[in-house]
Amino acid sequence: IYVRHEVVHNRFVVENLKQRGAIFVDELHEVPDGNTVIFSAHGVSQAVKNESESRDLRVFDATCPLVTKVHLQVARHCRNGFEVILLGHKGHPEVEGTMGQYHCPEGTGIYLVETADDVSKLEVRNPDKLAFVTQTTLSMDDTAEIINALRRKFPNIQGPKKDDICYATQSRQDAVKRLAAECDVVLVVGSPNSSNSNRLKEIAEKLGKPAYLVDGPEDLRREWLTGHPLIGLTAGASAPEVLVEQVLDQLKAWGAREAMEDGGMPEEVTFPLPKILQQTG
Repeated sequence: IYVRHEVVHNRFVVENLKQRGAIFVDELHEVPDGNTVIFSAHGVSQAVKNESESRDLRVFDATCPLVTKVHLQVARHCRNGFEVILLGHKGHPEVEGTMGQYHCPEGTGIYLVETADDVSKLEVRNPDKLAFVTQTTLSMDDTAEIINALRRKFPNIQGPKKDDICYATQSRQDAVKRLAAECDVVLVVGSPNSSNSNRLKEIAEKLGKPAYLVDGPEDLRREWLTGHPLIGLTAGASAPEVLVEQVLDQLKAWGAREAMEDGGMPEEVTFPLPKILQQTG
């Protein structure tokens, strides 16, 4: 079984799948014709899907349903002749997949903006037929700033009826703000290439607290905790619970005496299995 890109941005998950025999590739041409391939949670462009069909690949599409929702928005705007502005980080797989949903023969286009400053430089063909969508793992605060800049420059711009930011990302960002207000240092369990994990670290730092990103207990440094009796611990959306427990166990081994849990907002959203898994199950 081949996997195009890391199925989620977490080293523990990826290494576990490699040990089970999964072969990770960067591009679809590395997968031999007729084989099985998994698309990552970040989604793929329409061109990648078309290539997989033409080469008779058996596809398990693990695209997050919330990412798929954004893809459908882009495709709808394209059909309606709208240009689209995507708020996101250049080079991120989700951004590449989302931009690859736009195919408009009339010469209109899709534009990527990363900051509010980018908005001031942006020129579009028709500001009255313009819409925006966002990468699902952005900082809510940064996104709000960019959206405000867009609405000031393009008063008629259309946006999604509901925020595109992933609910798991939102709840974690809200929680880390509470942690930063109460703790002396914040630890985020997540991999360096995890967008939402990096946003959690940045939020804590913007609130004036030292924050560190750790893949697991082996990344912890005792000197980070010196003089910081209250430690906040959170995790990115793709970090398995077992890693959080391992980090907590290491902190206890170093002398942490009490652990209090901030329940936050319960995450009770469920999604159906991909159709191909329903068929094979």
